[in-house]
Amino acid sequence: MTKTNPGRFFEDYRVGETIRHAVPRTVAEGERALYHALYPQRFALHSSDAFAIDCGLDGAPLDDLIVFHTVFGKTVPDISLNAIANLGYAEGRFLKPVYPGDTLRAESEVIGLKQNSNGRSGVVWVRTTGFDQNEDAVLSYVRWVMVRKGDVDAPAPDTVIPDLEEVLEPEALSVPADLTFAHYDFTLSGERHRASDYAIGEVIDHIDGTTIEEAEHMLATRLWQNTAKVHFDATHRPDGRRLIYGGHIISLARALSFNGLANAQIIAGINGGVHANPCFAGDTVRAWSEVLDSTPVADGICALRLRLVATRGAAGALRGDDGKYLSDVLLDLDYWALMPA
Repeated sequence: MTKTNPGRFFEDYRVGETIRHAVPRTVAEGERALYHALYPQRFALHSSDAFAIDCGLDGAPLDDLIVFHTVFGKTVPDISLNAIANLGYAEGRFLKPVYPGDTLRAESEVIGLKQNSNGRSGVVWVRTTGFDQNEDAVLSYVRWVMVRKGDVDAPAPDTVIPDLEEVLEPEALSVPADLTFAHYDFTLSGERHRASDYAIGEVIDHIDGTTIEEAEHMLATRLWQNTAKVHFDATHRPDGRRLIYGGHIISLARALSFNGLANAQIIAGINGGVHANPCFAGDTVRAWSEVLDSTPVADGICALRLRLVATRGAAGALRGDDGKYLSDVLLDLDYWALMPA
């Protein structure tokens, strides 16, 4: 009897089942230091205890995407070990700040299945929730992933495609209870721009670019304990190339967005996200943002809805005349960020 885990294949999932993922992980200052080493991240609220305390918090919480990556990594052995590609995200809610010393675990509910027409793979939708050591939910999101079939003759399941919100309502966003920007220091944050300084439809070119090295994306994927074969095993793809973990691109683009959006301090929600094209070591990634909406959510606090695009190409370029993503576009992420009104 084998003791190793080959991972789940498409035919192994059932709509309605809940999967509790191993292994809980205590996150600490080490994760913050490595995160800031991997990405050009400079958002003040996640960098400085003193700055965060002036904003009403107990200290600097860990970066929102540290929480996302840690929870995501817990799910990989059960959801995407045999993935062909991670396709998208929706209904992402960051529910509670996570601080060094907190312990995170994850569980996922299968909410949709659809076999592909080739009969060799299918799409699995899951709603994943991350919990801390007090069993408080800190993060919830939906993602869908294309997974290989282990037995191509296995019968196709009934197709169930979940009905997902296109945009989270602002009132559904969680604003930390003690958060205040009443004493916000715009000099220390790095920019003077408030939410009211941004116009809906405005496009911001974040200017800077970063070339992805093989070593750094491998380090990042190991840091998040993401065991998906496409990121590690160069023999897994016919072209012999390791696919860059999509979360690496999200974090890189978010860090690059500091130049122009330095006061978009907290990611409150993810409305949707698509990994439009694969990325490989050697690619140079740039980022641009489009302002989609703006609304007050608390006294002196505004939620800015932003489209964040990671690309190898030019700012503002997204789709071709055929409506499809341009080949240089790597990520199209729609999210809410909290910032001074």
